[in-house]
Amino acid sequence: MSHTLPLPDYTHERVEVITGRRSGLFIAVALHSSVLGSALGGARLWSYPHWSDGLGDALRLSAAMTRKNAAAGLDAGGGKAVIALEPGTVLDPERRRDAFLDLGDAVESMHGLYRTAEDVGSTTDDMLVVSERTDHVVGLPEAGGGSGEPAGPTSLGVYESLRATLERVAGASDVAGRRITISGLGQVGSRLAVRLAAEGAVLTVTDVNPSKRDLALELGADWALPGEEHLIPADVFVPAGIGGLLTDDVIDALDAKAVCGPANNPLAAREGADRLAGRGILYAPDFVVNAGGVIYLDLEAKKLGTRAEIMDRVAAIGGTVRRIFDEAASRGVTPLAAAEGLAAERLAAGGRQHVLAH
Repeated sequence: MSHTLPLPDYTHERVEVITGRRSGLFIAVALHSSVLGSALGGARLWSYPHWSDGLGDALRLSAAMTRKNAAAGLDAGGGKAVIALEPGTVLDPERRRDAFLDLGDAVESMHGLYRTAEDVGSTTDDMLVVSERTDHVVGLPEAGGGSGEPAGPTSLGVYESLRATLERVAGASDVAGRRITISGLGQVGSRLAVRLAAEGAVLTVTDVNPSKRDLALELGADWALPGEEHLIPADVFVPAGIGGLLTDDVIDALDAKAVCGPANNPLAAREGADRLAGRGILYAPDFVVNAGGVIYLDLEAKKLGTRAEIMDRVAAIGGTVRRIFDEAASRGVTPLAAAEGLAAERLAAGGRQHVLAH
């Protein structure tokens, strides 16, 4: 599911837009900020109605990565890459390889100011292709000594954020017996669903890919028709697919106590945070909730701790979410405004202080 989202204010340091000389595909690399260090953000391979929609996605996502990395306490700026496909395009292996070689050239042109990684539509094997053209790539396959894909750490961060959210709306962090709706069963959503089912959550799930219904059956979860999942009563609604799901109409009809999920930019408009608050629905900001993957990739690449220590840092996202809820309540603002404010403070300082990290 895709939605047209508004463009962010243009505050980017640099944007490269190319036609891949091998693949012929539109590729955009958006460097939003390097104030805190070399930017880090994934490379998305996705279909768009028009190339400009792909560019808009890169601009929005790179700005979101600046907030995410700052809020996570990382010494990393924000960037994003997009390889845009025309609707219906299916890449054969040769052209896919060409696309990621072209991406590698585009990343290399940033001279280290941007590091890429896998994202929606791309894989660790694709990143291995990128590494043939640039060293500025993280998340290479574990079989080759890399850190591997980040869906597991992302899922852990979402899980801990979900527990923190349940504390506020249900009085306890235990997921057993809680009604949770997951919209999107990709790498992160599927992992989260498996864990929540094992811990006794009452799950409703959906995905635009009907084959994902097999996972619902395996987990004993209810299946909702895509586009109707927000109507199912839930303690927590988990957007885990493509951004823009939470339109005004969806928010007005949403039957949930809280929203907490890994989807980037789930709000179709920033004002959606106020709309949720007006309905008494608690919102855990996406760029805090889904930061587990980027924390893992950045710290692994820089060798800042053992794997266990890094995963402990990821799990601490739950504590960050709790502090954001406290800050929002004390200031009388939305959790989104509180999270943005804390990220902005660190960016304004331009230093290496970890405002939210520990």
